Amino acid sequence: MGDPHDDRPQVDLAGLREEYAAGGLEESDLLPDPIAMFERWFAEARAAGVHEPNAMVVATVSPSGQPSSRFVLLKGVGPDGFRFFTNLASRKGADLAENPRCALLFPWHPLERQVRVEGVATALSRADVEAYFAVRPRGSRLGAWASHQSQVVAGREELSGAYAAVEDRFADVPDDELGPPDEWGGYLVRPDVVEFWQGRPGRMHDRLVYTRTPDAWTTHRLAP
Repeated sequence: MGDPHDDRPQVDLAGLREEYAAGGLEESDLLPDPIAMFERWFAEARAAGVHEPNAMVVATVSPSGQPSSRFVLLKGVGPDGFRFFTNLASRKGADLAENPRCALLFPWHPLERQVRVEGVATALSRADVEAYFAVRPRGSRLGAWASHQSQVVAGREELSGAYAAVEDRFADVPDDELGPPDEWGGYLVRPDVVEFWQGRPGRMHDRLVYTRTPDAWTTHRLAP
């Protein structure tokens, strides 16, 4: 029940709904490997013009058990798993240092699809980090030096000042010599569970799940 003294227009969240009917997902549609299946769906999301299809929610848990989540851009996928880059001293970095188990979520709303991943994150090698950092735009590289991610700052002016200081510091450093700061790195998330979710009419959504076993992947369907 809303506040009787609040005269702002009330949004009927309970009434917000949309019927999903864009398609279905059958067991016969699945590829043997979930990474190959993900790559197929990712290609379809790109072809459909989904905005930033590589945007994913990364969920971590702190040592005290407090979960947190945030959007991060996927920067690589292959047989070994999913890769992303970040500041290792950030909140997500601190969480993963204590508990490497995490979850990823790709929300492709226009296709009425989502992909859910559960797995374990391991830090990427410095060589991998430097190779990716080298292809980032110079502005993004300077930002990595200027911002100590997740730390409290006094205001935007402090951040602007830090960026300007970094610009001056590296003014004479060519792009091919501007490497990452020590606290900047990346992770590989090796999946143990990958779920492919397709919206269906009547909320009878298709949920097909791959689960890793010692020898292979097994698949099963979940009730919506």
